[in-house]
Amino acid sequence: MKIGKKEKSGQLYRAILQLQDEQECYQFFQDLCTVAELRSMEQRFEVASLLDDGMIYNDILERTGASSATISRVNRSLNYGTGAYSQVFARLKDK
Repeated sequence: MKIGKKEKSGQLYRAILQLQDEQECYQFFQDLCTVAELRSMEQRFEVASLLDDGMIYNDILERTGASSATISRVNRSLNYGTGAYSQVFARLKDK
């Protein structure tokens, strides 16, 4: 499988699957990413969740502070991506 134009390394994804709870996940990503990278991923996930709930762009922009470009990009992934967002949201709702 490719990410962008390069082959992905499965090592990171296998490592993520080894995390056993939210605390381990938080600590791993805190070590792996900068604060800015984490905030960016958290913001994108929140935007995706709000879009999935049917919230409109202007309300999302106001609530999250995300740019319209970020909201648009996330919306494109949500609607035309791999389906992973929908899969995760469904699993979260089941819990």
